Amino acid sequence: MTTLMIVHGAWHRPNAWEKLETELHALGYGTRAPALPSAGERPTAGMHDDAAMVAKELASIEGPVVLLGHSYGGIPITEAAAGARNVERLIYLCAWMPDEGQSLFDLEGSPTPDDVSGLLPLISGARTSLYGDLPDAEAEQAMSALVDQTVRSFAEKVGAVAWRDIPSTYIVAEQDQAISLALQEKMAAQAAEIRRLTSGHSPFLSQPRILAALIDEIARSS
Repeated sequence: MTTLMIVHGAWHRPNAWEKLETELHALGYGTRAPALPSAGERPTAGMHDDAAMVAKELASIEGPVVLLGHSYGGIPITEAAAGARNVERLIYLCAWMPDEGQSLFDLEGSPTPDDVSGLLPLISGARTSLYGDLPDAEAEQAMSALVDQTVRSFAEKVGAVAWRDIPSTYIVAEQDQAISLALQEKMAAQAAEIRRLTSGHSPFLSQPRILAALIDEIARSS
């Protein structure tokens, strides 16, 4: 059976995936949800460290893998899966999808700071940007679980691009208020396939069953 590895975005930890993992397990999938070292309590790691950790996790899995990255998670999976023999498909869930030599700062059109040490401030209006389609109680719970994120993770540029060799699907979140629809569409044009959800930036929280069914459909077609 295919293993689904799901890679979280900035300021998040693997606990964000709990509702989605429950649905995926009900469909018969095994899951892996690694913790990126660039996020946590006073982290110092960068994107290349995240990619190396994901690559190491991939190498430990026997059998085929579908690798999904959400938001920032799309960047390290792009580098990590390059050369991986067991990754059947990449899924970008309203994610940053870089080409060679691009960082997250490059993709969003922001200048790279002169000093890339230290931590990033949380995205502006995080309650609405990240969890706009969640009820207040759930959004507050999700907000309380957010952690620190390094500047280095947004500044480091991708050195290898897995989606050039591995089939890819981009899931556009049509009501996303963190990554604009226009920017998602621009990145999605690089993917082999585009799918869509009527959701905000975190469909793994707002509609986990619908998202799990879509991932299952994509995985079965791989």
